[in-house]
Amino acid sequence: MQAAAMDPADEPPSMLWGLDPIFSAFARLYIRDILQMTESIQVPGVYFYNSHPIYKVDVLGTVVYKREREDFFCYGVDDGTGVINCMCWKSDLLKEKEDPGKSAGKHSDAALGGFNPVAELKKLRQAQQNRCHLEIGELIRVRGLVKTSRQQREIKASTYYKVNDPVMATQIAWMMEVPQLYRQCYDKPFQLQHDATGDTAVSSLSKATNIIKDFIKQRSVSRFRPYDVQDLLQPLVSGQPQTSSADQEPVAGPSACQQLRQLLKETLGILQDEGIIYRKVKSQDEVYHVTAQDKDLLIAVKDIIREDSKREKYAEKGCHILHILSAVRQRYSLNVSRAALELILKSLECNSDVISTSENHYTMF
Repeated sequence: MQAAAMDPADEPPSMLWGLDPIFSAFARLYIRDILQMTESIQVPGVYFYNSHPIYKVDVLGTVVYKREREDFFCYGVDDGTGVINCMCWKSDLLKEKEDPGKSAGKHSDAALGGFNPVAELKKLRQAQQNRCHLEIGELIRVRGLVKTSRQQREIKASTYYKVNDPVMATQIAWMMEVPQLYRQCYDKPFQLQHDATGDTAVSSLSKATNIIKDFIKQRSVSRFRPYDVQDLLQPLVSGQPQTSSADQEPVAGPSACQQLRQLLKETLGILQDEGIIYRKVKSQDEVYHVTAQDKDLLIAVKDIIREDSKREKYAEKGCHILHILSAVRQRYSLNVSRAALELILKSLECNSDVISTSENHYTMF
């Protein structure tokens, strides 16, 4: 079922979505509601349930159909309210095939009571295969992004596994928890809280985000620390004491300094979510790198695509963005987000350094 898009007048501005705690969580929605959610006009791939912006979900249900391909499984998941297709990518362990010649003579250490890493790895691979190969009628839990493909709503799984639930304890706990989430969160419309001045708290956050973006663009900054930009946000913080509406007497509240630090923290969080900045190394010295100005990251991404595009596995379609992201995190920094990588790939594609062969595949000639 394909739901219609939301009326732009009813859709909250995308700058405010991060204020809704549901936006950053895997929403445990019924499949019926996932199929009926309206898609955002501003950002395709983000959907709305009762004005809550949602792009990733968490479902538990029974497998009612399955298809297997070389790189992924397609499971039809039914939670009793509807059926949705879940695309579950295979890990490298699942796609690797053991070489019989390599396993010969490797059980001698285990026979002598020693630790055999090859045998242990084989056990881990077998355990993972058992959790990822599901049959019709088995219980599966899937977490991932909501997508629309060929006019059909589906979930692209980031995590999935078979749930062993012989006495239905997991299903009962799920059925008790989800209705509470609906009552306490999902069925309550997302509303912005107004501060004492009558302006929304987000207006300051939106202004602060634009101020930092302008600072980065105008100064061509490659990296900075929070105290380098803190003073830029000072005009947005009121130094007047908060008063109660009844008697206009001062009431306890955060100081101007505390408000400034909190505003800066939330602003940097938004910029990280958008991929504009990231922290190469998380340490006490809080340094933020500007993604578009990080030449070392750009070179690292180009090298990965250049090298791996020559491999037979990626020769036809190119490297998938998740493969590139994994390689970047291994070779360059664990803290590079997908949003930051997408900005780099967009820049490389604009300069004709890389070519996108499909929505999420990139190659280089």
